[in-house]
Amino acid sequence: MRLRKYHGLGNDYLVLETAAPLDPPLDAARVRALCDRHRGPGADGVLEPLPIRRGEDGRFTSQYAVRIWNPDGSRAEKSGNGLRILARWLRDQRAAPPEFSVEIRTFEQAVGRVRCRVGPPGQGEVEVEMGQARFEAEAVPCARALLDSPVEIEGVELRLSAVGLGNPHCVVMLDSAQQLDTSPWRAWGAALEHHPLFPNRTNVQFVALDAQGPQARIWERGAGETQASGSSACAVAAVCRRLGRVGEQVEVRMPGGALQVSLDAELNVLLRGPVEEVGTFEPAAALLRNPAPGR
Repeated sequence: MRLRKYHGLGNDYLVLETAAPLDPPLDAARVRALCDRHRGPGADGVLEPLPIRRGEDGRFTSQYAVRIWNPDGSRAEKSGNGLRILARWLRDQRAAPPEFSVEIRTFEQAVGRVRCRVGPPGQGEVEVEMGQARFEAEAVPCARALLDSPVEIEGVELRLSAVGLGNPHCVVMLDSAQQLDTSPWRAWGAALEHHPLFPNRTNVQFVALDAQGPQARIWERGAGETQASGSSACAVAAVCRRLGRVGEQVEVRMPGGALQVSLDAELNVLLRGPVEEVGTFEPAAALLRNPAPGR
C-alpha cells in the first residue's frame, strides 16, 4: 500500500494511492492506525478513491469517486479540504482535467457530488463547489433550527447556529477575538460534538469578527482540534452572511491560514485555497494487519 500525504493549511489527509492485491482493505481500525500521529504516519483523515459507477440510465454518475474517512474510523459525508486535496492529487497524479466532478460515498450509497477546479499540476489554488448552505433542522440534521440561539453548554450560555453543507456544523459566535485564546472552547467543542441536539454528531466552529472578517477555531467531528477546515470555513461564512455580518466574498482566518469563501444570493458556496504535497508513505505490513485498538 502506498499513501500520498497533502495538507490544506495544516489540515492533512492521506490519499490511498495504490493497494497491492494482498493488502487488507481499509476499515475503521486501519484508518485509526494510519491517522495515529505517534504510531502511524498521522493525518486528519484518509481519502479512499473509488471506482466510478453507472446510474440507472447507464451513464457514469461522475468522473471520479471517493470515500472520506475521519481519523476515528467513521466516514464523513463531506470535507472541503479533503476534497480539495483529492482534486489536487487527481490533477497531479492521475492526469485529471482542469475541471471535473467527484462523487462522495460513505458506504456504497452516494451522499453528494461536487465540482472541482484545479490549476496546472503542482500550481495554483484549488476550488470546490460545496453546495448550498441550509439552515432547516432536517438539513443539518439538528433537533431544532438554530440561528444565533442561546443554548447552555458546560454551564455557559453560548449562541449557536446550526447549518448543513452535506455534513453538520454548529457555529458559535463569540464576543471578541480574545475569547478565541482565553475561553475553554475545546471543552465546549467536545461537548457540542456529542450534544443531543445533533443526532449525527457535529463539527463545531468558534468565531469572532473584526474589521478583517471572521476568525475561527475548529473542532472537527471525529478529529478534535484542527488547524483548518474547508467545510467549517464555509459554515462560518454562511452563518455570518445569514446574520448580515459579511458580504458575498469572505476570508475565513484559522490558525493554519485563510480560506476564501464565495456565496451567492441562495447561499451556494464556493471554497478556494492552497494545497501542498507532503510526501509518500508505505506502511509496514504489521501496521495494516494488526492495528492497535483505539486511536
